[in-house]
Amino acid sequence: MKTFAVRAHHALRATFLIAACALPAWTCAQNNLKPAKDWPSRPIRILVGFPGGSTPDMAARTLAEPLARALGQPVIIENRTGASGNIAADQVAKASDDHTLGVLINGNLTSAGQLYPGLPYQPGKDFAPISLLTTAPLMLVAPASLPGGAEFFAAARQAGGQWNYGSVGNGSVAHLGMELLKSRVPGLAPVHIPYPGNPQVVTAMMGGQIQMALIPPGLAMPHIRSGKLRAIGLSGGRSALAPDVPPLADAGVQNFNLEVWTALVGPVGLSRAAQTRLAQEVPRIIRDAEIRQKLFSQGWQAVGTSSDGLRSRIKEETAVLGTIIQTRGIKIE
Repeated sequence: MKTFAVRAHHALRATFLIAACALPAWTCAQNNLKPAKDWPSRPIRILVGFPGGSTPDMAARTLAEPLARALGQPVIIENRTGASGNIAADQVAKASDDHTLGVLINGNLTSAGQLYPGLPYQPGKDFAPISLLTTAPLMLVAPASLPGGAEFFAAARQAGGQWNYGSVGNGSVAHLGMELLKSRVPGLAPVHIPYPGNPQVVTAMMGGQIQMALIPPGLAMPHIRSGKLRAIGLSGGRSALAPDVPPLADAGVQNFNLEVWTALVGPVGLSRAAQTRLAQEVPRIIRDAEIRQKLFSQGWQAVGTSSDGLRSRIKEETAVLGTIIQTRGIKIE
């Protein structure tokens, strides 16, 4: 255990040091700006831990332009990729300029502290929650050759450890979500195979290397419509993102409500003026009909909670995922 912790610590430290030297890629939303008031006094930076074109990046860029108009200052998106988004999260946590924010995913704010012994920030202590921006359910997907509904789970139980499931990496929401699903379905025992991204997961599923995976509907639906994959069900209830796909509860899976989501946060030392202003503007922007439609087209449901709403979501999910991490003995090496 000690050797693992030291190795993980040095690996993360090296990754963070390399990223600190990288030049940011940025975009600026600055048309039709209103005059700035007390805060902000200069451009706002929003750090994103994933590359341009990723779903967190698109959510951040959708927010940037209307937020710039509301605040009267440019909003710059900087992609600080690496370590599953934790490099950007660490830089947000350590920011002291009162003008740096982050669009982070749930893993950065919930499970990261329990998965990475060398994580240089504390998810539960180092951030000022601002708003839950977007959510999407997880869709259990299988090759089209397999049956659907309860018959799928009967076949999976019979196969036991001879079946595999894929995810976008150890400790990802898709990985932890499948382990949570296994805890909810007695006898379900597929073996985890990590991949670099969801395109590789889909390719492996169509090629027969894996028999199931949890994927956001926006990524899964084109393959389901083409008949190459089968939708088994959704976490939580029904979703407008996949209106024809039933919840997993219809196949007998109970209490499986895990989603993928993005949130806007600042460092814990973010000024009260900044937090108050953002709490007024961000939920209003996210709930705007035009913004909601843009996010929906990207595969997201717009939410726009209060800071307390985001804080509660983080606390609840940290407890759920923490239990899975501990009981399943999940480690990031």
